[in-house]
Amino acid sequence: MRNVLTSFLILSAIFSLSVPPVEAAAQPNLLFIFTDDQAPWALGESGHPHAKTPHIDSIFQNGAYLVNSFTTTPVCSPSRASLVASRYGSELGITDWLHPGTEPEHGLKPDTVTWMQLLKEAGYRTGLIGKWHLGLLDKQHPTQFGYDYFMGFRGGGNVPKDPTLEVNGKETKLKGLLPDLLVDDAIRFIGKEQGTPFLLSLHFRAPHARWLPVADEDWAPFENLDPQIPNPDYPDLNVERVKKMTREYLASVASVDRNVGRLLQALKQQNLQQNTIIIFSSDHGYNMGHNGIWHKGNGHWVLNRNTPDSKTIPTGQRPNMYDNSLRIPTAVLWPGVTQPHQKIKQTVSNLDWFPTLLEMANVPLPEKITIRGTSLVPLLKNQNPEEWDNGFYAEYSTKHQSQTHMRMYRTPEWKLIRDFLNPGRDELYHLTADPAETTNLIRSQDPEVIKIREQLHQKILSQMKSIDDKVLLKIDQGT
Repeated sequence: MRNVLTSFLILSAIFSLSVPPVEAAAQPNLLFIFTDDQAPWALGESGHPHAKTPHIDSIFQNGAYLVNSFTTTPVCSPSRASLVASRYGSELGITDWLHPGTEPEHGLKPDTVTWMQLLKEAGYRTGLIGKWHLGLLDKQHPTQFGYDYFMGFRGGGNVPKDPTLEVNGKETKLKGLLPDLLVDDAIRFIGKEQGTPFLLSLHFRAPHARWLPVADEDWAPFENLDPQIPNPDYPDLNVERVKKMTREYLASVASVDRNVGRLLQALKQQNLQQNTIIIFSSDHGYNMGHNGIWHKGNGHWVLNRNTPDSKTIPTGQRPNMYDNSLRIPTAVLWPGVTQPHQKIKQTVSNLDWFPTLLEMANVPLPEKITIRGTSLVPLLKNQNPEEWDNGFYAEYSTKHQSQTHMRMYRTPEWKLIRDFLNPGRDELYHLTADPAETTNLIRSQDPEVIKIREQLHQKILSQMKSIDDKVLLKIDQGT
């Protein structure tokens, strides 16, 4: 995408009408709600027939819905690294999810500059509650990157009930459901020191598998549901398994929604709603039977019979850069700035939060700093700059199961995926005619398609060169 080098209960329609117009605060509170494996299609606001998400929907409805929001890498750790540093995972040395068994010392480099650090230096009280997944060592602890306070877990894995969390610096086994415990602590955090602006990053692990158990009220709408699934006629699809996973996944999403409602209600009760910017987003999307797979960028086939393996792709694996893996649900509710039912159609990514949050907080970017994102503030203010670049570049080098070097360039009309380790896996999709990405045109002999393929290929190479992607060096050396 763009390479830029530059140094609450419910916010319902009733609530929005009952609050008089306000001006944007000079130093607003920042509440960044971040889910794990959250698909944009799994929201009532996006039209899912079974999703139970009234509280999350209220953020989208009363604020700005960024309908073309993407992650640079469709898996946990590199996506989170890009979020906090506005750099690609390949620049930060994090190209796949951090595996605690095989790479227990790997994580975010201590000299990485983050927007949390800059907000803290500007006087914000900063906290992270929930999942980190950017390193297990003390030198990789969230408090080393700008958070004053941390309650949660450093790794990527946990359980939905009775989890072990770091509380006051000690590993502690707690009783209860994980989303509820995190929001209990979030409510405590926002209630402290109200004279000081806060930044709270609330990182749910839901709806990451395993999805159950959830509260009875979250499971009840789905327990006996026969859900609609995206493509039940996909060849050899294990339909019953997809339906079972869909029920459990949507119940996990509902558990997040119920807790978002609790947090919004706490903001209202503490009279913080007019001075708090609420951002809702996720680390990446999710597939649930789409194109015959489930999971994210390191996808798995969900067929009745396993697929054959290859030298670099084990049986059952489908590494991918589908839109369902890359697209993330994103909304911003900024009192005095965003408007109800505002929809932003420009292409944006998780790289953009660094400059956006600083501009929201009126904190200047340091002159000598490299970031890859662009502030979304003009879009949120409905200024709609004509020069906005809707091209989007993404990358994913898988290494734990499959072995790939996938690089992708996407425009609103076309998408090219190159796997530089496995050239036979290259893909080209005409998104306008084929938004579900069902027909790979990579071998088309149509002269116009060939021309587009070459243009996008050059875009990929240019992006790789601009960030000094080491995979490009291997290509040049023929290795």
